[in-house]
Amino acid sequence: MAMTAREWLVLSRLPGLGARRLASFRARQPEWPHGWLALLPGPARDALRLWLEHPSRSPLQAEVERALEWEAREASHCLLTPAHAAWPALLDELPDPPPLLWARGSLDVLSMPGLAIVGTRRPTREGLGNAGRFAGELARAGMAVVSGMALGVDGQAHHAALAAGGASIGVLGCGIDVIYPSRHSGLYRQMLEHGGLLLSEHAPGTRANPAFFPRRNRIITGLSLGVLVVEAAEKSGSLISARLAMEQNRDVFTLPGSINNPQAKGCLALLRQGAALVTCVEDILTELTHWSLPAATLPALSEGVGKPAEPTPEDPLLALLSDTPTPLDLLIDLSGQGFGHCQQRLLELELEGRVIQAPGGWVRLPA
Repeated sequence: MAMTAREWLVLSRLPGLGARRLASFRARQPEWPHGWLALLPGPARDALRLWLEHPSRSPLQAEVERALEWEAREASHCLLTPAHAAWPALLDELPDPPPLLWARGSLDVLSMPGLAIVGTRRPTREGLGNAGRFAGELARAGMAVVSGMALGVDGQAHHAALAAGGASIGVLGCGIDVIYPSRHSGLYRQMLEHGGLLLSEHAPGTRANPAFFPRRNRIITGLSLGVLVVEAAEKSGSLISARLAMEQNRDVFTLPGSINNPQAKGCLALLRQGAALVTCVEDILTELTHWSLPAATLPALSEGVGKPAEPTPEDPLLALLSDTPTPLDLLIDLSGQGFGHCQQRLLELELEGRVIQAPGGWVRLPA
């Protein structure tokens, strides 16, 4: 008997069961509900039996009803469970896959091959440029760019993938309806408006917690065929992602960096550990051929992926920006354009991966 989202919700909330233990039980393919009752330890078994026999008396029932109400609220809401047709099979290779995922956006993205792009929250200008370039070219090659919606490399990768007309998946370390960091409210909106997908293993309303982010990383790498580390310091969450990817038998790629750049030291360490050095998207796609990529992906190499774009006239507003933050009111004065026009154009340039909002104003990103 196939299990429903309601039943997976209950299993995910039973006391004393973590993701790893739940996965070990699931691997034995127990029948619902008697097979599960036979496997579960005492407190979890008692809680499940109470819900099955007297749901109105079970504290789990209120959580189930809230979750199903959330799913029904919007067409873009979905509770992804192993029973769902769109459940990513790659997650089942993890020793501790999430029992369910709260999803918001386009589930079609999950059918695409994914590549994770991760890195420091404080990248150099070169690092930001590399994150944007690789993300855009991977998106144009037909891959979904997966990252964690953090500041820095993560955000730039999401922006660039969407600006290239491609797809992106953001995995959150908080509830699916919580925007963290708050500065990414625009990115959150763009992900939903431009065919992206947001995922979380945490219920709506769950605040961001430092303990959630390392756990979130296993989902980022688990959804992906490989992970590209753009810039990372010696002690970095990105290195956790790389380690997880290696444990999950995923490919790990990294960019070379200067020995004098503190944000490159983590990448240099990964190279010593066997990560593949890459300098262009072709390097990644060639390494990934053992995954049997869709036929539409590799031909993209011969159609211009990795080649420089034809030069276009400089945007007047873009010409006023540099790597020093420029306030919006100054841009209005210098350009002679109105507030509405400047704000709209800056948002468009941000979506294209050409500018980013920073403390003190707007910053131009490297081409």
